[in-house]
Amino acid sequence: MIKGVYSATCSILHDDCSLNVDATIAHAASSIKSGLHGVIFFGSTGQGQLIDLNSKKNLISKAANHKLRKQFFFGTGCNSLNDTINLIKYGMEYEFKTWLIMPPAYYSSNTEQGVYNFYKNIIRQIPKVKIILYNFEKLSSFLFKPEFIKQLVSEFPNIIGVKDSSYNLYENLKIPNFLIFPGSETKLLKGLELGNSGIISAICNVTASLARKVFDDFEKKKEQTQNEKLIAVRKAFDDYNLISALHSYMSVQDDSFKNLLPPLVLLNSEEKKHLTSKLNNLKFITKNNLAA
Repeated sequence: MIKGVYSATCSILHDDCSLNVDATIAHAASSIKSGLHGVIFFGSTGQGQLIDLNSKKNLISKAANHKLRKQFFFGTGCNSLNDTINLIKYGMEYEFKTWLIMPPAYYSSNTEQGVYNFYKNIIRQIPKVKIILYNFEKLSSFLFKPEFIKQLVSEFPNIIGVKDSSYNLYENLKIPNFLIFPGSETKLLKGLELGNSGIISAICNVTASLARKVFDDFEKKKEQTQNEKLIAVRKAFDDYNLISALHSYMSVQDDSFKNLLPPLVLLNSEEKKHLTSKLNNLKFITKNNLAA
């Protein structure tokens, strides 16, 4: 994995709520063609905690044959340590070595020792895995602190980066050659200025070209012309559950996005109208990202 702009890519479902593997991969590939450096399947935006292990494996085996496979990465989205190890081992058979891994969710008693043991067990069983930590206290009930990450990295060189969706790290964590990806477009430019690596964001499903423009202009030391618009678009989505808002917005152009796994739901009609109105006022238009 390299510096850049990545999406936490959406999972597309059939009407029976099973994973539409082909459409999910096609959407991810189309997002990359729109400007992303890569995508991560089965993060929180990809409903990773809700999708069954067999469906994840089916997608991994198909993604392995795709021409863009080197730009495909995966989250585990498993609360079970053994399921996490099982899925990574399966992916490693297809040479997918870099994984976004959040500590098990739900247990508010998560401690640094417990989280340390979680990653230690993964690395002990899969010594060649490369891990991007997923810092998202809202979902996992655990907040990574800079000193704890420094301890992990010093003991486990397998840990190569962090996705910071709690935003307590991207300004404060300094580790040489360590990838730091805030989880929001609002932090992209500021993060780059601080030495961050880019972003991994839900809304990059629709802001791919805008976010890439901001990233490239920073790299080329050019004047920023799109950052304010990028931030405004992200803030429009931030008023809602991001998964619900993304699928509601994208389903206007393609009803393949209308299905969500319970307990997730689409926005109600008033919320959807309000979101669409705000994006129209920003003159934000995105073509259908789902490849035919």
